[in-house]
Amino acid sequence: MLFSFGVKVNFAAQISTMTSIDTFDFKGKKALIRVDFNVPLNDSFEVTDDTRIVAALPTIKKVIQDGGSVVLMSHLGRPKNGPEAAFSLRHVVSCLEGHLNQTVSFADDCIGPKAESAAEQLSTGGVLLLENLRFYKKETKGDEGFAQQLSKLGDVYVNDAFGTAHRAHASTTVVAQFMETKMFGFLLAAEVANGNKLLRDAESPFTAIIGGAKVSSKIEVITNMLDRIDNLIIGGGMAYTFIKAQGGEIGNSLVELDYLDTAREILNQAAAKNVTVYLPEDSVVADAFSNEASTNVVDSNAISEGWMGLDVGPKAIETYTAVIGSSKTILWNGPLGVFEMSAFATGTKSLGQMIVDATNNGAYSLVGGGDSVAAVKQFGYADNVSYVSTGGGALLEFLEGKTLPGVAAIES
Repeated sequence: MLFSFGVKVNFAAQISTMTSIDTFDFKGKKALIRVDFNVPLNDSFEVTDDTRIVAALPTIKKVIQDGGSVVLMSHLGRPKNGPEAAFSLRHVVSCLEGHLNQTVSFADDCIGPKAESAAEQLSTGGVLLLENLRFYKKETKGDEGFAQQLSKLGDVYVNDAFGTAHRAHASTTVVAQFMETKMFGFLLAAEVANGNKLLRDAESPFTAIIGGAKVSSKIEVITNMLDRIDNLIIGGGMAYTFIKAQGGEIGNSLVELDYLDTAREILNQAAAKNVTVYLPEDSVVADAFSNEASTNVVDSNAISEGWMGLDVGPKAIETYTAVIGSSKTILWNGPLGVFEMSAFATGTKSLGQMIVDATNNGAYSLVGGGDSVAAVKQFGYADNVSYVSTGGGALLEFLEGKTLPGVAAIES
Protein backbone atom coordinates (compact mmCIF):
# COMPACT_ATOMS: atom_id res chain seq x y z
CA MET A 1 0.00 0.00 0.00
CA LEU A 2 1.08 3.57 -0.63
CA PHE A 3 -0.25 4.70 2.73
CA SER A 4 -1.85 2.76 5.55
CA PHE A 5 -3.26 3.65 8.92
CA GLY A 6 -0.36 2.06 10.77
CA VAL A 7 2.50 3.59 8.80
CA LYS A 8 4.12 6.89 9.69
CA VAL A 9 4.51 8.92 6.53
CA ASN A 10 6.39 12.17 6.02
CA PHE A 11 3.88 14.71 4.76
CA ALA A 12 6.14 17.75 5.03
CA ALA A 13 6.34 18.00 1.23
CA GLN A 14 2.57 18.20 0.87
CA ILE A 15 2.02 20.51 3.86
CA SER A 16 4.90 22.95 3.79
CA THR A 17 2.92 26.05 4.77
CA MET A 18 1.81 24.85 8.23
CA THR A 19 3.04 22.95 11.23
CA SER A 20 3.63 19.30 10.32
CA ILE A 21 2.82 16.58 12.82
CA ASP A 22 5.65 14.57 11.31
CA THR A 23 8.28 17.01 12.59
CA PHE A 24 6.55 18.64 15.55
CA ASP A 25 7.84 17.73 19.03
CA PHE A 26 4.96 17.23 21.48
CA LYS A 27 7.20 16.90 24.54
CA GLY A 28 5.51 18.65 27.44
CA LYS A 29 2.55 19.60 25.22
CA LYS A 30 -1.09 18.71 25.63
CA ALA A 31 -2.55 17.88 22.22
CA LEU A 32 -6.27 18.55 21.72
CA ILE A 33 -7.11 16.10 18.94
CA ARG A 34 -10.37 16.01 16.99
CA VAL A 35 -10.85 12.36 16.07
CA ASP A 36 -13.75 10.59 14.39
CA PHE A 37 -14.92 7.96 16.86
CA ASN A 38 -18.41 7.85 15.40
CA VAL A 39 -18.32 4.06 15.43
CA PRO A 40 -21.15 1.49 15.34
CA LEU A 41 -22.22 -0.13 18.62
CA ASN A 42 -24.24 -3.28 19.23
CA ASP A 43 -27.11 -3.69 21.71
CA SER A 44 -24.57 -4.19 24.49
CA PHE A 45 -22.88 -0.90 23.51
CA GLU A 46 -19.75 -2.65 22.30
CA VAL A 47 -17.83 -1.34 19.29
CA THR A 48 -18.56 -3.56 16.27
CA ASP A 49 -16.24 -1.85 13.77
CA ASP A 50 -13.09 -0.21 15.13
CA THR A 51 -11.75 1.04 11.79
CA ARG A 52 -12.01 4.71 12.72
CA ILE A 53 -10.37 4.14 16.09
CA VAL A 54 -7.49 2.25 14.48
CA ALA A 55 -7.11 5.04 11.93
CA ALA A 56 -6.46 7.57 14.71
CA LEU A 57 -3.82 5.51 16.52
CA PRO A 58 -0.71 6.76 14.66
CA THR A 59 -1.45 10.37 15.64
CA ILE A 60 -2.26 9.49 19.25
CA LYS A 61 0.86 7.33 19.59
CA LYS A 62 3.08 10.03 18.06
CA VAL A 63 2.08 12.47 20.83
CA ILE A 64 2.57 9.87 23.56
CA GLN A 65 5.96 8.75 22.23
CA ASP A 66 7.15 12.37 22.07
CA GLY A 67 6.36 12.81 25.75
CA GLY A 68 3.13 14.73 25.40
CA SER A 69 -0.41 14.04 26.58
CA VAL A 70 -3.61 13.62 24.61
CA VAL A 71 -7.13 15.05 24.93
CA LEU A 72 -9.48 13.41 22.43
CA MET A 73 -12.79 14.91 21.30
CA SER A 74 -15.36 13.37 18.98
CA HIS A 75 -19.05 12.98 18.30
CA LEU A 76 -21.02 9.74 18.34
CA GLY A 77 -24.30 9.39 16.52
CA ARG A 78 -26.92 12.12 16.38
CA PRO A 79 -28.27 12.81 19.86
CA LYS A 80 -31.20 15.22 19.62
CA ASN A 81 -31.94 16.31 23.17
CA GLY A 82 -28.66 16.71 24.99
CA PRO A 83 -26.93 13.86 26.85
CA GLU A 84 -28.22 10.36 26.07
CA ALA A 85 -26.58 7.27 27.55
CA ALA A 86 -26.84 5.40 24.25
CA PHE A 87 -24.60 8.01 22.59
CA SER A 88 -22.01 8.32 25.33
CA LEU A 89 -18.41 8.00 24.22
CA ARG A 90 -17.81 6.12 27.44
CA HIS A 91 -18.73 3.03 25.40
CA VAL A 92 -15.59 3.51 23.29
CA VAL A 93 -13.09 3.65 26.16
CA SER A 94 -12.41 -0.07 26.54
CA CYS A 95 -11.83 -0.54 22.81
CA LEU A 96 -9.40 2.37 22.74
CA GLU A 97 -7.61 1.09 25.83
CA GLY A 98 -7.14 -2.27 24.14
CA HIS A 99 -5.51 -0.70 21.10
CA LEU A 100 -3.27 1.64 23.11
CA ASN A 101 -2.50 -0.93 25.80
CA GLN A 102 -2.94 1.70 28.49
CA THR A 103 -5.61 3.27 30.65
CA VAL A 104 -7.75 5.97 29.05
CA SER A 105 -9.38 8.55 31.32
CA PHE A 106 -12.92 9.70 30.57
CA ALA A 107 -14.52 13.07 31.25
CA ASP A 108 -18.29 13.19 31.76
CA ASP A 109 -18.40 16.46 29.84
CA CYS A 110 -16.51 18.00 26.93
CA ILE A 111 -16.38 21.58 28.28
CA GLY A 112 -16.53 23.24 31.67
CA PRO A 113 -15.09 22.32 35.09
CA LYS A 114 -15.19 18.52 34.69
CA ALA A 115 -13.38 18.55 31.36
CA GLU A 116 -10.90 21.22 32.41
CA SER A 117 -10.07 19.42 35.66
CA ALA A 118 -9.57 16.09 33.86
CA ALA A 119 -7.30 17.75 31.30
CA GLU A 120 -5.25 19.48 34.00
CA GLN A 121 -4.69 16.18 35.80
CA LEU A 122 -3.26 14.45 32.73
CA SER A 123 0.30 13.29 33.24
CA THR A 124 2.92 12.76 30.53
CA GLY A 125 1.75 10.04 28.16
CA GLY A 126 -1.80 10.21 29.48
CA VAL A 127 -4.91 9.98 27.29
CA LEU A 128 -8.26 11.61 28.06
CA LEU A 129 -11.45 11.06 26.06
CA LEU A 130 -14.11 13.77 26.35
CA GLU A 131 -17.84 13.15 26.34
CA ASN A 132 -19.82 13.43 23.09
CA LEU A 133 -19.46 16.89 21.56
CA ARG A 134 -22.94 16.71 20.07
CA PHE A 135 -24.55 16.64 23.49
CA TYR A 136 -24.30 20.41 22.88
CA LYS A 137 -26.17 21.91 19.93
CA LYS A 138 -23.48 24.60 19.91
CA GLU A 139 -21.07 22.05 18.40
CA THR A 140 -22.90 21.66 15.11
CA LYS A 141 -23.78 25.36 15.03
CA GLY A 142 -20.09 26.26 15.10
CA ASP A 143 -20.54 28.39 18.21
CA GLU A 144 -17.44 30.47 18.97
CA GLY A 145 -17.95 30.45 22.73
CA PHE A 146 -18.20 26.66 22.75
CA ALA A 147 -15.09 26.40 20.57
CA GLN A 148 -13.18 28.72 22.88
CA GLN A 149 -14.07 26.53 25.86
CA LEU A 150 -12.74 23.51 23.97
CA SER A 151 -9.51 25.36 23.23
CA LYS A 152 -8.76 25.61 26.97
CA LEU A 153 -8.20 21.86 27.06
CA GLY A 154 -4.97 21.73 25.05
CA ASP A 155 -1.83 23.58 24.00
CA VAL A 156 -1.86 22.33 20.41
CA TYR A 157 -4.81 21.59 18.10
CA VAL A 158 -4.69 18.55 15.84
CA ASN A 159 -7.50 17.73 13.43
CA ASP A 160 -7.48 14.07 12.47
CA ALA A 161 -11.17 13.67 11.62
CA PHE A 162 -11.47 13.66 7.84
CA GLY A 163 -14.97 12.21 8.06
CA THR A 164 -16.22 15.50 9.52
CA ALA A 165 -13.86 17.88 7.71
CA HIS A 166 -16.68 19.02 5.42
CA ARG A 167 -18.64 20.36 8.40
CA ALA A 168 -17.96 23.83 9.85
CA HIS A 169 -18.52 22.68 13.41
CA ALA A 170 -16.97 24.12 16.55
CA SER A 171 -14.51 21.24 17.07
CA THR A 172 -13.57 20.75 13.41
CA THR A 173 -13.14 24.35 12.31
CA VAL A 174 -13.82 27.19 14.77
CA VAL A 175 -11.59 25.93 17.59
CA ALA A 176 -8.55 26.36 15.33
CA GLN A 177 -8.80 30.15 15.50
CA PHE A 178 -8.17 30.01 19.25
CA MET A 179 -5.06 27.83 18.99
CA GLU A 180 -1.65 29.25 18.16
CA THR A 181 -0.33 25.90 16.95
CA LYS A 182 -2.54 23.74 14.73
CA MET A 183 -1.91 20.89 12.33
CA PHE A 184 -3.33 17.88 10.52
CA GLY A 185 -3.03 14.50 12.14
CA PHE A 186 -1.51 11.66 10.12
CA LEU A 187 -4.89 10.44 8.92
CA LEU A 188 -6.19 13.79 7.74
CA ALA A 189 -2.84 14.57 6.12
CA ALA A 190 -2.99 11.26 4.26
CA GLU A 191 -6.55 11.91 3.12
CA VAL A 192 -5.63 15.34 1.75
CA ALA A 193 -2.46 14.05 0.08
CA ASN A 194 -4.27 11.14 -1.55
CA GLY A 195 -7.22 13.29 -2.63
CA ASN A 196 -4.84 15.80 -4.16
CA LYS A 197 -3.05 13.00 -5.99
CA LEU A 198 -6.30 12.30 -7.83
CA LEU A 199 -7.16 15.93 -8.45
CA ARG A 200 -3.71 17.25 -9.35
CA ASP A 201 -1.19 14.51 -10.05
CA ALA A 202 -3.07 11.58 -11.57
CA GLU A 203 -1.27 9.52 -14.19
CA SER A 204 -3.19 8.53 -17.33
CA PRO A 205 -5.10 6.48 -18.16
CA PHE A 206 -7.28 7.54 -15.23
CA THR A 207 -10.44 5.50 -14.66
CA ALA A 208 -13.19 6.47 -12.23
CA ILE A 209 -15.78 3.91 -11.17
CA ILE A 210 -18.82 5.73 -9.82
CA GLY A 211 -21.60 3.52 -8.53
CA GLY A 212 -24.34 3.49 -5.95
CA ALA A 213 -28.05 4.04 -6.04
CA LYS A 214 -28.62 7.61 -7.16
CA VAL A 215 -27.30 9.89 -9.88
CA SER A 216 -28.41 12.88 -7.82
CA SER A 217 -25.83 12.19 -5.09
CA LYS A 218 -22.91 11.87 -7.53
CA ILE A 219 -23.56 14.59 -10.14
CA GLU A 220 -20.98 17.05 -8.87
CA VAL A 221 -18.31 14.39 -8.41
CA ILE A 222 -18.80 13.15 -11.96
CA THR A 223 -18.84 16.61 -13.55
CA ASN A 224 -15.77 17.74 -11.60
CA MET A 225 -13.84 14.59 -12.52
CA LEU A 226 -14.64 14.75 -16.25
CA ASP A 227 -11.77 17.18 -16.82
CA ARG A 228 -9.34 14.75 -15.17
CA ILE A 229 -10.32 11.24 -16.20
CA ASP A 230 -10.05 9.16 -19.35
CA ASN A 231 -12.66 6.51 -18.52
CA LEU A 232 -15.86 6.58 -16.50
CA ILE A 233 -17.52 3.36 -15.41
CA ILE A 234 -21.04 3.95 -14.12
CA GLY A 235 -22.48 1.14 -12.04
CA GLY A 236 -25.05 0.34 -9.40
CA GLY A 237 -28.64 1.48 -9.49
CA MET A 238 -27.67 4.83 -11.00
CA ALA A 239 -26.59 3.10 -14.22
CA TYR A 240 -30.23 2.43 -15.10
CA THR A 241 -31.08 6.12 -15.08
CA PHE A 242 -28.39 6.59 -17.75
CA ILE A 243 -29.61 3.57 -19.71
CA LYS A 244 -33.21 4.79 -19.67
CA ALA A 245 -32.01 8.28 -20.65
CA GLN A 246 -30.63 6.66 -23.82
CA GLY A 247 -33.93 4.96 -24.57
CA GLY A 248 -33.29 1.59 -22.98
CA GLU A 249 -35.92 -0.61 -21.37
CA ILE A 250 -35.03 -1.12 -17.71
CA GLY A 251 -38.11 -2.90 -16.33
CA ASN A 252 -38.49 -2.32 -12.59
CA SER A 253 -34.87 -1.27 -12.09
CA LEU A 254 -34.08 1.70 -9.89
CA VAL A 255 -34.41 4.98 -11.78
CA GLU A 256 -34.54 8.72 -11.08
CA LEU A 257 -36.95 10.03 -13.66
CA ASP A 258 -36.22 13.63 -12.71
CA TYR A 259 -32.57 13.14 -13.68
CA LEU A 260 -32.90 11.72 -17.20
CA ASP A 261 -31.95 15.07 -18.74
CA THR A 262 -29.06 15.38 -16.30
CA ALA A 263 -27.81 11.94 -17.29
CA ARG A 264 -27.95 12.87 -20.97
CA GLU A 265 -26.07 16.11 -20.26
CA ILE A 266 -23.35 14.23 -18.40
CA LEU A 267 -22.95 11.84 -21.33
CA ASN A 268 -22.72 14.81 -23.72
CA GLN A 269 -20.12 16.52 -21.54
CA ALA A 270 -18.09 13.32 -21.36
CA ALA A 271 -18.13 12.95 -25.13
CA ALA A 272 -17.04 16.58 -25.58
CA LYS A 273 -14.11 15.98 -23.23
CA ASN A 274 -13.09 12.67 -24.83
CA VAL A 275 -14.03 10.66 -21.75
CA THR A 276 -15.17 7.14 -22.57
CA VAL A 277 -18.24 6.20 -20.55
CA TYR A 278 -18.95 2.54 -19.80
CA LEU A 279 -22.46 1.48 -18.82
CA PRO A 280 -23.07 -2.22 -18.07
CA GLU A 281 -23.72 -4.10 -21.32
CA ASP A 282 -25.59 -6.80 -19.45
CA SER A 283 -27.15 -7.19 -16.02
CA VAL A 284 -28.07 -9.84 -13.52
CA VAL A 285 -31.80 -9.26 -13.09
CA ALA A 286 -34.21 -10.53 -10.47
CA ASP A 287 -37.96 -10.70 -10.10
CA ALA A 288 -37.78 -9.40 -6.53
CA PHE A 289 -35.35 -7.49 -4.31
CA SER A 290 -34.31 -10.63 -2.49
CA ASN A 291 -31.36 -12.97 -2.30
CA GLU A 292 -33.78 -15.83 -2.99
CA ALA A 293 -35.37 -14.23 -6.07
CA SER A 294 -35.33 -15.85 -9.49
CA THR A 295 -32.50 -14.43 -11.59
CA ASN A 296 -31.43 -14.15 -15.19
CA VAL A 297 -28.77 -12.39 -17.27
CA VAL A 298 -30.01 -10.03 -19.99
CA ASP A 299 -28.84 -7.01 -21.96
CA SER A 300 -29.09 -3.98 -19.70
CA ASN A 301 -31.22 -2.03 -22.19
CA ALA A 302 -33.72 -4.86 -22.60
CA ILE A 303 -34.98 -5.64 -19.10
CA SER A 304 -38.59 -6.84 -19.04
CA GLU A 305 -41.30 -5.46 -16.80
CA GLY A 306 -41.34 -7.16 -13.42
CA TRP A 307 -37.55 -7.61 -13.43
CA MET A 308 -34.89 -5.34 -11.97
CA GLY A 309 -31.14 -5.07 -12.49
CA LEU A 310 -29.27 -5.84 -9.27
CA ASP A 311 -25.75 -6.57 -10.55
CA VAL A 312 -23.67 -6.28 -13.70
CA GLY A 313 -23.37 -9.30 -15.97
CA PRO A 314 -20.39 -11.25 -17.40
CA LYS A 315 -20.02 -9.09 -20.54
CA ALA A 316 -19.74 -5.97 -18.40
CA ILE A 317 -17.18 -7.63 -16.13
CA GLU A 318 -15.09 -8.63 -19.15
CA THR A 319 -15.15 -5.06 -20.48
CA TYR A 320 -14.27 -3.54 -17.11
CA THR A 321 -11.39 -5.98 -16.67
CA ALA A 322 -9.74 -4.67 -19.83
CA VAL A 323 -10.32 -1.01 -18.96
CA ILE A 324 -9.06 -1.24 -15.39
CA GLY A 325 -6.18 -3.49 -16.37
CA SER A 326 -4.80 -0.74 -18.61
CA SER A 327 -5.34 2.08 -16.09
CA LYS A 328 -2.60 3.88 -14.16
CA THR A 329 -4.92 5.73 -11.76
CA ILE A 330 -8.19 4.34 -10.37
CA LEU A 331 -10.90 5.90 -8.22
CA TRP A 332 -13.63 3.63 -6.90
CA ASN A 333 -16.66 5.24 -5.31
CA GLY A 334 -19.78 3.10 -5.15
CA PRO A 335 -20.57 -0.61 -5.75
CA LEU A 336 -21.68 -2.16 -9.03
CA GLY A 337 -24.58 -4.06 -7.52
CA VAL A 338 -26.33 -5.10 -4.32
CA PHE A 339 -23.19 -6.78 -3.00
CA GLU A 340 -24.72 -7.24 0.45
CA MET A 341 -26.71 -10.10 -1.11
CA SER A 342 -24.50 -12.98 -2.25
CA ALA A 343 -26.59 -13.53 -5.38
CA PHE A 344 -25.69 -10.04 -6.61
CA ALA A 345 -22.15 -9.63 -5.29
CA THR A 346 -20.19 -11.01 -8.26
CA GLY A 347 -19.77 -7.70 -10.10
CA THR A 348 -18.55 -5.76 -7.08
CA LYS A 349 -16.27 -8.57 -5.91
CA SER A 350 -14.82 -8.96 -9.42
CA LEU A 351 -14.25 -5.20 -9.61
CA GLY A 352 -12.31 -5.29 -6.36
CA GLN A 353 -10.06 -8.03 -7.70
CA MET A 354 -9.49 -6.07 -10.93
CA ILE A 355 -8.37 -3.06 -8.89
CA VAL A 356 -6.08 -5.19 -6.72
CA ASP A 357 -4.49 -6.70 -9.83
CA ALA A 358 -4.01 -3.27 -11.41
CA THR A 359 -2.48 -1.96 -8.17
CA ASN A 360 -0.08 -4.88 -8.06
CA ASN A 361 0.94 -3.94 -11.60
CA GLY A 362 1.82 -0.40 -10.57
CA ALA A 363 -1.45 1.53 -10.74
CA TYR A 364 -2.48 3.96 -8.00
CA SER A 365 -5.92 3.14 -6.57
CA LEU A 366 -8.12 5.00 -4.12
CA VAL A 367 -11.30 3.50 -2.68
CA GLY A 368 -13.73 5.84 -0.97
CA GLY A 369 -17.34 6.00 0.12
CA GLY A 370 -19.07 3.89 2.75
CA ASP A 371 -20.35 1.11 0.49
CA SER A 372 -17.10 0.76 -1.47
CA VAL A 373 -15.07 0.63 1.72
CA ALA A 374 -17.46 -1.95 3.16
CA ALA A 375 -17.05 -4.00 -0.01
CA VAL A 376 -13.24 -4.02 -0.01
CA LYS A 377 -13.29 -5.04 3.64
CA GLN A 378 -15.93 -7.71 3.10
CA PHE A 379 -13.98 -9.28 0.25
CA GLY A 380 -10.54 -8.87 1.85
CA TYR A 381 -9.10 -6.30 -0.56
CA ALA A 382 -8.48 -3.37 1.81
CA ASP A 383 -4.78 -4.08 2.30
CA ASN A 384 -4.13 -4.54 -1.41
CA VAL A 385 -5.18 -1.18 -2.84
CA SER A 386 -3.17 2.02 -2.59
CA TYR A 387 -5.46 3.89 -0.21
CA VAL A 388 -8.82 3.40 1.51
CA SER A 389 -10.43 6.68 2.50
CA THR A 390 -12.24 7.01 5.82
CA GLY A 391 -14.39 9.85 4.53
CA GLY A 392 -17.82 9.49 2.96
CA GLY A 393 -19.39 12.88 2.44
CA ALA A 394 -16.07 14.60 3.05
CA LEU A 395 -14.38 12.66 0.25
CA LEU A 396 -17.23 13.40 -2.15
CA GLU A 397 -17.04 17.13 -1.44
CA PHE A 398 -13.25 17.06 -1.78
CA LEU A 399 -13.53 15.35 -5.17
CA GLU A 400 -16.23 17.84 -6.16
CA GLY A 401 -13.55 20.50 -5.83
CA LYS A 402 -15.06 22.11 -2.76
CA THR A 403 -13.00 23.61 0.04
CA LEU A 404 -13.47 21.58 3.21
CA PRO A 405 -13.88 23.83 6.27
CA GLY A 406 -11.87 21.48 8.49
CA VAL A 407 -8.96 21.53 6.04
CA ALA A 408 -9.13 25.27 5.40
CA ALA A 409 -9.06 26.00 9.15
CA ILE A 410 -5.66 24.33 9.41
CA GLU A 411 -4.23 25.68 6.18
CA SER A 412 -5.23 29.29 6.86
